[in-house]
Amino acid sequence: MPPFERMDPMFYAISNFRRRKFKECAELCTSILEKSPYDQCAWTLKTRALTEQVYVDDLDLEEESISESLLDENAIAQTARPGTSLKTPSDNAQETMGISPAVRPVTQSGRPVTGFIRPGTQSSRPGTMEQALQTARTAHTARPVSSASGRYVRLGTASMVSSPDGPFINLARLNLSKYATRPDLAKSLFEYIFYHENDVRTASTLASLAVKSTKEPDWWWQFHSAKCFYRMLLYREAEVLLKSALEQQETVALYHYINKVYIKMDQPLQAIAMYKKGLNRFAGEVTLLIGIARIYESLNDLNESVSFYRQVLRFDSMQVEAIACIATHHFYNDQPEIALKYFRRLLQMGVYKSELFCNMGLCCFYAQQYDMVMVCFSKALALTDDSMLLADIWYNVGHVAMGIGDLNLAHQCFRMTLTYNNDHAEAYNNFGVIEFKKGHLAMARAFYQSSFALAPHMFEPHFNFASLNEKLGDLQGSYNAVRKALDAFPEHTDSKELIQQLRQHFSLL
Repeated sequence: MPPFERMDPMFYAISNFRRRKFKECAELCTSILEKSPYDQCAWTLKTRALTEQVYVDDLDLEEESISESLLDENAIAQTARPGTSLKTPSDNAQETMGISPAVRPVTQSGRPVTGFIRPGTQSSRPGTMEQALQTARTAHTARPVSSASGRYVRLGTASMVSSPDGPFINLARLNLSKYATRPDLAKSLFEYIFYHENDVRTASTLASLAVKSTKEPDWWWQFHSAKCFYRMLLYREAEVLLKSALEQQETVALYHYINKVYIKMDQPLQAIAMYKKGLNRFAGEVTLLIGIARIYESLNDLNESVSFYRQVLRFDSMQVEAIACIATHHFYNDQPEIALKYFRRLLQMGVYKSELFCNMGLCCFYAQQYDMVMVCFSKALALTDDSMLLADIWYNVGHVAMGIGDLNLAHQCFRMTLTYNNDHAEAYNNFGVIEFKKGHLAMARAFYQSSFALAPHMFEPHFNFASLNEKLGDLQGSYNAVRKALDAFPEHTDSKELIQQLRQHFSLL
């Protein structure tokens, strides 16, 4: 007889739970409950084991869905002051201490491309349905973010596969008032309902009953009741509960969650102030520092963002997001040698990704280490089979080819880019430049039109199209295009000069 069969089943189930063998733990608890259905210890342990199987850390920021961005009924100021809203980022690089779109590419929402893909960077706070349906190329799926999160769907169906006889607990027959008076059972039951069953309203009802049944305010119940309000988009109610919970017990998770609420309410400055208050209580907490850096990056204040990322590295020198964002900042600040040093640090840490080798190839090219450029790009191509990523790598190879003057190689690379991703706006723009240099003006015009149709937030195709129309004598078309270029990038000097020339032409008519 194996040794574990001579153990007490409950003790062995607890041992499996501690070793994160949740499936075996749930099976043991099921066998115990078959013999004694009213065993509260086995019932509680099984609910915790089933919850842990599908538990997702929800402290990080999530993607903003189409329904949330276009059907949001929360009243937010439409003309917020620059630097106080995430929905209206400033375009002036001098005001925001950021980098202009001429140096660093931006997303369709007007923010610089970040150095690290994380939740919240795929969506872009669209203003129209057409923009909402356009997916960022940094995403790993071709479809837009149409729901709050796909994991909620998986959590809701988890109960159906937990046992062949159906769900473990029939929520419709539960007497929530009875369980609310039993804190030892109520907390594990709440987490089971919230995470495993994904029944937010029932979980909210249980939390409200538990708050009323306690003689003294319980920060845990207020925190999790605020989670329910957050999922139901009741941000003001969630804010009140989280503030009350913070007065009773200050934890890092509470600071993160109340800042999630402030971000949803478009109050980034309030979120930064709350993060700094949390740092006074938890000095050197890396996750709080990263939260501040992310908000400053969303506000286009890149210098302030990088300063907080540097503080992160003082406390955690292995933090991948901080290293990647600092490296990206140096690269777009015309310091490729320093950026290469940070990317090499990531490689030494074991981040063996095609994106990293692609970035290192660009750094080597701009740092004039030409012997390593194609080696890095070859590694990047060999490490991935993702079509979106392959398109970006071939585009960068074509960009290098244009830099050395080999237009034929660049043409072939951009064709490879469009083979993997037919919606690559930058490749269409560069195709237009190549065709313009060859004297094929009609083809160049068509490529420019395709480029700004796919990416209206880019100023380059609009300006190139305006310049081409001006040379062809279509002054009105040139004027319309250069105005769109200035809408995308108001500080673009060449666009300002071109529109000034066009106005002089019109004044002479």
